[in-house]
Formats: sequence, structure tokens, C-alpha cells
Amino acid sequence: MRVVGQGREAALSPAVIASALTFTPDGAGSLRPVLDIPKLSDAVRPELVMTEQPPKNASVTLVGGAPVVTPSVDGHGIDYPGTFTGLVEVLKRPVNREVSAVYAPQPAKLTTDAVNALGIKGSVSTFSTGGFAADSGQNIKRAAETINGMIIKPGDTFSLNTATGPRDAPQGYVPAGIIEDGHPARGIGGGVSQLATTLYNAAYFAGMTDVGHQEHSYYISRYPAAREATVYEGAIDLKFRNDLPTGVLIQTAWTPASITVTFWGTKRFEVTSATSPRSNPVPPQTLTIPTGQPCTPSAGGEGFTATDTRTLRDLDTGQTKTSTHTVHYKPSPAVVCAAAAPEPEAPPEPEAPPN
Repeated sequence: MRVVGQGREAALSPAVIASALTFTPDGAGSLRPVLDIPKLSDAVRPELVMTEQPPKNASVTLVGGAPVVTPSVDGHGIDYPGTFTGLVEVLKRPVNREVSAVYAPQPAKLTTDAVNALGIKGSVSTFSTGGFAADSGQNIKRAAETINGMIIKPGDTFSLNTATGPRDAPQGYVPAGIIEDGHPARGIGGGVSQLATTLYNAAYFAGMTDVGHQEHSYYISRYPAAREATVYEGAIDLKFRNDLPTGVLIQTAWTPASITVTFWGTKRFEVTSATSPRSNPVPPQTLTIPTGQPCTPSAGGEGFTATDTRTLRDLDTGQTKTSTHTVHYKPSPAVVCAAAAPEPEAPPEPEAPPN
């Protein structure tokens, strides 16, 4: 049995046909044949797939610092239910057992008009941070590459953990510095919180709606107080929703010294931020790391409370809305590395008796 496509054909073995053909009562005292179309399709698809032309979705790329829409292209592919409609009758023939593949248009899921309607026209916001170590930089680069070019449609919620997937060694992440109980430690994927903070601020100034984020427990001086975020796979995520009437595209730009996140779309809000003076200071305690354990000494830092106020001014109406967010940072301990006990001195050699 043959299935003939455009310039190529595939065979259906008797065993495959037998496994895909069953009979069921027709309600009139007889049986009617029932075909398992997915099973038949799977059997011939490897040989016929190259006769199909898959559709291409429209996309947005940045060329010369400006967004450019690449048009969608409709494709054509095999309509397998239509192809196998007459299979039972063909099987009754003594010779010429073949069916012709039926092709049908396959429109792109994301059309050029749909992408143009997203309104990705210019820069909406941008934010940069720096000061990371080389190993952390590798993890930041890997995660940034994953989210670069993603489009967030109106009403959609973005999740950093979902977007990056597992941040583990098979995905290219390496051991790097993390904060554990207030003092430096190491873990696979360390450093991605720097991307989270950078992304959070780009979303903040683009007017995105905060769905869920968590600050570091201990303040890190290279981040804005009360306006930063951390992530931890499976437990702590960064999420925001695009409540704008137009879409946004995320662009990331990494260098060995910095990470920059830019949102492209149609600017609707002028966004400003004000940070309160620090209050409720809490002095650090001293943490002594026992001998033999990994240890990096640090001076520690006091805990404090700070409030961030975001104001959005609608560029069309001039109306403003304000929201506040208060963060209580724990004091980071002063870390002291315990010194190894000195080796005991050997007893003096006894003097030789006089001759």
C-alpha cells in the first residue's frame, strides 16, 4: 500500500494497516470500519514531511537600533484525515493500492497584521546593572540569551523561571556566587538574580503590572534599595503582566561588565521612582565560620527599611497613579573565618651528656 505525495511516496505495511483498522457496530446490525488516522499518519510522515512547506510566523527583530517586522509566510502541508478518507475502498482493490496525499494550506499562527497590531515601534524603557564576577556573568549571559527577543502580548504574564526553564549544568549554567544565610556561598546558576533585578526595573519603568517578585533578604549595594528582585528555581519567581494595549519585546545586551534590558513597544507612561530615607537600622551580628569550612570574610551591613514609590503619568490623558512598596532588609552578618590552631612545637632535643 502506497501513499503518494508531491515527488515522494511512503509505504503502509499490512501490519500498520491491521493495527489501525477496527470495526464497530453501525446501529443497523452491521459493522463499520474505523481508521486510527494518527497511527497511519505517524507511519508515513517521516517519508512525506519533506514534501510539506511549514508556515513561518511573523516576528520582530532589531535592526540598526529599531524594530523591524519580518512578515509571516503561509505554508502547505498534508491533510491526513482527507488523505485517508477513501483508504478502506482502496484496500478492497486487488491491484493499484495507493492513495494520493491531499495537501491543504497551513496559515501562520502569528500573522504580519497581528505583529504590526502589537505596536512594537520604539524603546519604552531600559535599565542596566554591573559589577558581577566572571562566573556569575556566564549564568547571566545564558539566561539573558534565553529571554532575548521574547514578545509579551497585551494581557500576557511573563515568568522568568518559566522562560529560562531549568537553570542547571545541562543548560549551560555553572557554579557561581550566591547569598546563603547572609554570607557568600556558591551554587549552580548563581548570579541570575542580577538579571532578575535588571529585568524587574525595565518592566517597572515600562509600566508593567507587578504580579509577584521578592527582594533579596539582605541589601546588595549595586541594586536600587526597595526596587530589586531575586529568583530561586522552583521557589522564588519574577512575574509581571502586560496590561498595556500594545505588546512589548524584550531585548537583552550582555557584556563582561554589565547586563542591559530594554523593552520595545509603544510608550504610554512616563514612570518615575522615589525612594524614602532608610529607617529602622539594625546592626549586623558577627558570624564565625569554623575552620575547614569554605569562608569569605566580610564586614557585614546593617539592616534597614525603605519604601519605593512609583508614579505613572499617562502620556495621553495626563492622569497619574501612584503605588508604594516597602521592604525590610535583614542585617547581613560580619563574617569571620576562624584561624586554624597553630601546630604544637616539637620538644627540644635533649642535650648530649658530657664525655
